[in-house]
Amino acid sequence: MAYYIRVLSPNSDVVASSVLRKALADGGVRASISGDAEDGLWEELVVADPSGNNVCTIEHTEAEGPGREEIDEFLEEIADCQPASAAAWLAGYLLTIRSIYAIQILAGTYKNDGWTIVGTLKDALFGTAGGIMQADNEGFSNEDGYHILWQFDDDVTGDWWMAVMDNGRWRPFKMELGDHDQREAFFRGEVPTGVETVG
Repeated sequence: MAYYIRVLSPNSDVVASSVLRKALADGGVRASISGDAEDGLWEELVVADPSGNNVCTIEHTEAEGPGREEIDEFLEEIADCQPASAAAWLAGYLLTIRSIYAIQILAGTYKNDGWTIVGTLKDALFGTAGGIMQADNEGFSNEDGYHILWQFDDDVTGDWWMAVMDNGRWRPFKMELGDHDQREAFFRGEVPTGVETVG
């Protein structure tokens, strides 16, 4: 089954392929990008590592057109997710989305520096277009990149930067995803006791 990481942006301007190439070069990350026109316009890019392994594809879709169905699916998905405060915020935010950048993870991601390539491109898209991020089987972020909605598998573990809504502002913190008490606090929309916080 295909796995995607998405940047969902309220900005309708397409991020130029030259921006993505520059991000790779600035980070010292070696990869090639194909599928764009001379003016940098594109609908789908193919990214390969120096050995020729296809690492990922990046698809751009307008949310007001072909991407509308995807937005509607997200709205249906998050209706019963936790915390409820984040689901409510997302339901409103998703209606402002104009561009969807979908990064499909391919076999080359798991070779050499594949994840570094994907991470560099994701950060370049997010930093340029703005908006929020979504990852299959994980959930959504806010505009600052903190994870705000639980869609993980029950057996997930590891440290993760999260945020909950408190009186109209996000409160970010790092939690252990496998810790039952921390997980339950997050579900309630609360910062767990004893975790590392920001600000």
